[in-house]
Amino acid sequence: MIDPPVPAPAAALPGAEAAHSSHRPRLLVVDDQPLNIQTLYQAFSADHQVFMATGGEQALALCVNLKPDLVLLDVMMPGMDGFEVCRRLKTDPDCREIPIIFVTAHDDAEAETRGLDAGAVDFISKPINPAVVRARVRTHLTLKAQADLLRQWVYIDGLTGVGNRRYFDERLASEWGRARRGSRPLCVLMIDVDRFKRYNDRHGHQAGDACLRQIAVTLREGLRRPADLLARYGGEEFACLLPETELAGAIIVANDLERRLRSKAFPHQDSDVAPVTTISVGVAGTQSLSATGATAADLVAEADRQLYAAKQAGRGRVCAAPQFAG
Repeated sequence: MIDPPVPAPAAALPGAEAAHSSHRPRLLVVDDQPLNIQTLYQAFSADHQVFMATGGEQALALCVNLKPDLVLLDVMMPGMDGFEVCRRLKTDPDCREIPIIFVTAHDDAEAETRGLDAGAVDFISKPINPAVVRARVRTHLTLKAQADLLRQWVYIDGLTGVGNRRYFDERLASEWGRARRGSRPLCVLMIDVDRFKRYNDRHGHQAGDACLRQIAVTLREGLRRPADLLARYGGEEFACLLPETELAGAIIVANDLERRLRSKAFPHQDSDVAPVTTISVGVAGTQSLSATGATAADLVAEADRQLYAAKQAGRGRVCAAPQFAG
């Protein structure tokens, strides 16, 4: 009996955590004046997680690492003003969806217009009224949770409940940029279900869909870290994105996924690989790309070549691109 689909875990998709009812919202307060920070902390600490930054660079780093649900941002700060902080956040793919409320002593229309044009969702003048600020924050957190939920569904494959091709492509672009900037490893697995057409021909497409759902659950359970991504790439093909993973580690993950699915013993009478459902896996990493101008598409293409090699070698196995030695 094939089990029904299991929804993707909340942390696996963007914005899901913010939409979760038990989530205690994270607020980042950015102000160079300790008294202002203290005032906002007292207004929100009872039912929010409140983090603090006293400068623009610190605020940007915290947004990247913490992914706050909302930023309360001062305009006038030494070094980098709030407008520049806002502009940088809105050009960062990982941070641009974070709502920003300017809280500032400026109360003129020009400053407010400039803040809204920079991407802020609201503009509050000092001295603040705590009740008003709480109400506005509550409104924007609600709007963000609703938007996050919509984005989450946009990125889910409707059949299997894992990420879809669009989500994989966007995450790949983001992780590729991060890997290149920080000279960090990144690996991709391309996975194909062996002889799946024969399965559909014998059992019908409804049974085939149910089998794909169970395969997706099995593969997702085999990933080891929250940052690892499984997506349905198309048809009976899946892709895994493994940030901060060396090639040797990705090969271990790939072999574990192959063995894990085989051990489930989902019957496949028409396969010439085994009497159970199996997968072929191609592995490639940034270490296996020799060209200095290589792109994320090159990484996927290399993993796809290795998947083809696994099929040519008899299927039901893992093939990996050799590590480039220099």
